[in-house]
Amino acid sequence: MRIKLLLAFCIFPFFVPLVSCEKKGPAERSGEQIDKAVESVKDAVDPKGPAEKTGEKIDKALGK
Repeated sequence: MRIKLLLAFCIFPFFVPLVSCEKKGPAERSGEQIDKAVESVKDAVDPKGPAEKTGEKIDKALGK
């Protein structure tokens, strides 16, 4: 009995990511919008250089 319980607790963390939801909830979507707004304000105050802009384009193309 103890071995089965211990085994269940050891295996459980590996199955949790498999059953997590794929859809973003309203809090996550609004958080992303806030992040984008803060980033755009930061860019307006301190504009990015050409190397940083190129790096962001590469990240976006690679899906990061």
